[in-house]
Amino acid sequence: MTIPLLAVNESRGAAVIGLLMALFAVFPFLLAIPAGRLVDRRGYHLATRIGALLALVGAMLAALSSHVWALGAAAAMVGAGSAMGMISLQRTAGRLARGEAERLKIFSWVALAPSIATFVGPLLAGALIDQVSYRAAFVGLALFPLGTLLATTRVPAEAPRAPTKPVAAPQKAWDLLGNSDLRRLFFINWLIAACWDAHAFALPILGHERGLSASAIAMVLASYAVTSASVRLAIPFMAERLQPRWVMTGALALTASVFLLYPWLDSAWAMAVCAGTMGLGLGAIQPAVMSSLHSFTQPERQGEALGLRSTVIHFSTLVMPLSFGAVGAVLGVAPVFWMTGAALSAGAWAAFGLPSRARHA
Repeated sequence: MTIPLLAVNESRGAAVIGLLMALFAVFPFLLAIPAGRLVDRRGYHLATRIGALLALVGAMLAALSSHVWALGAAAAMVGAGSAMGMISLQRTAGRLARGEAERLKIFSWVALAPSIATFVGPLLAGALIDQVSYRAAFVGLALFPLGTLLATTRVPAEAPRAPTKPVAAPQKAWDLLGNSDLRRLFFINWLIAACWDAHAFALPILGHERGLSASAIAMVLASYAVTSASVRLAIPFMAERLQPRWVMTGALALTASVFLLYPWLDSAWAMAVCAGTMGLGLGAIQPAVMSSLHSFTQPERQGEALGLRSTVIHFSTLVMPLSFGAVGAVLGVAPVFWMTGAALSAGAWAAFGLPSRARHA
């Protein structure tokens, strides 16, 4: 939020602001798979510290200079650092679990982090910008990766594991797609990313068409955040009774119904109910996807699989808004909702075809 606001304050054009925002996603897209391989080889500490250092240097660079090149470099480093840190965290969290239920529980707690971050980060940055300066906001945000560096000293070193099979030749990340279960999971994960992109793109347009105020549209989006965080808090207490396959199937079917219904609504409260229902679905599905990804992937390639997953997500973030814009310009906003709902229905069918347990062993 802080970099585009600074760019607007500096009277930068829309093209420059768009480029700065794209840089947050470009480098995670390019570096996710190498980052995953680094985590597989070296474990949690090295990759997490590199990621935290990149984010720290990026924030401080933006604090020192408001030139476009400095902001662009800061965006690239912060994007790459956060992606590397998240891949390292997810891989390590999955390996700490003993059994599928505990893994689902752990990933529910981990999934709360983005919800908390999207609340605390903008709130802190906005207060520092209004009360002090943009430079103070960047310095304040730099405290978070600094805290990460300190926290890594309290994480015990990972015990080395014996390789399960000798590898005759170097493997490519795309070879993971030879596993049909992983293909289904990557498809489902892409649908989740595309679903959120579609919602973020189409909801403001639909709300404007229905005559809703900006605060009413914000209320609709807030209802999604509240229910998404709530279900992630609830899952750890139900993990023993949940199967990821059925969680994904039900969540995708529920979210599909929301997207098919959205264009028929006129009331902000009705849209808030839909957004809250969507939050329940997407909030529940993320831990289930992460748990299954670890179950279906060989232990020595889990970081690589997470890197490939991150690549898919960031590719969607780069491409799908352009596709939604093209569809919306030609056909209107309602078909964006309906097409997304149809795709989510296909995702529910794909989730239904997943096995209850891993088949790679």
